[in-house]
Amino acid sequence: MRYLSVLWGLTAVVTSSTTPLQEAPNPAYLFKNPTETDAVAQHRIPTIHESAVQARRILHLENIGTLSTVFPGKSDEYASENRPTSLGGTPIGLMDYFADCEPSTGNPTVLAIRIATSFKNVDAGSNITLSMRWHPPAKSVYSAAGMPRFSLVGHLEDITTFDAFKAGIPPCFARAHPDAVAWLPGNPIHDSHWVRLVVDEVYWIGGFGDRAYIGWIPAEVWSSVTRKEVEECRLPGEKDTFVGLTWLVVRRASASRRSCARAAEEAPAELEAAEKEALISS
Repeated sequence: MRYLSVLWGLTAVVTSSTTPLQEAPNPAYLFKNPTETDAVAQHRIPTIHESAVQARRILHLENIGTLSTVFPGKSDEYASENRPTSLGGTPIGLMDYFADCEPSTGNPTVLAIRIATSFKNVDAGSNITLSMRWHPPAKSVYSAAGMPRFSLVGHLEDITTFDAFKAGIPPCFARAHPDAVAWLPGNPIHDSHWVRLVVDEVYWIGGFGDRAYIGWIPAEVWSSVTRKEVEECRLPGEKDTFVGLTWLVVRRASASRRSCARAAEEAPAELEAAEKEALISS
């Protein structure tokens, strides 16, 4: 009952706000944009390119994701690992480090440890994806289901030692992961080498479907995003922007309609105060 009371209280705040929320978009606009002359044009869903800019911004700011691969069929090569015999064809996702060390390409840099399961599976013929999601700043209150996330579908490509040093990859990766210095190529602990995940396709979930694009981003769109667009883009929660209860807040596209459209805007102060009170009460 307490939670119902909180919900009704939030509803009352929303409906009594001096800046009333606009009506939810017609279901017809969940999968396509209204025309510019339409009365509900404020519900415009970001384009595929705008979504690609947001995704590239996430790639730039995040540095930990999930590498997903598939176990190969039964092989004597892995007998020493005592693997279950039924694993062939089974997918597995494991956390791994990455860094945006080749920002002009959009291909994330990965430090491949040969003993790691993900890279063993790739060596055995598995395909690979890298999945990640946007984590707003710690002080932000938000719905994880409403935050953008995506998977990069691609293939690994070795980076030679010469090319890695030429591109400044070791210091770039070390800035993102200081602890990884212990197992950079040439270390006495693990056999490692640099690889890039060459992006072939991108599957994007921008958030809730009534205000975000959900679907595929072609590789050519992904790679066409410029560094300027990435730098100018702002994701929900950046710069102390309030992003709580995003499903109750109708966001407006920025006046300049820059590439990172639908950037988070501050919610009405009443709604923010009500949510904070609800969290304290719970």
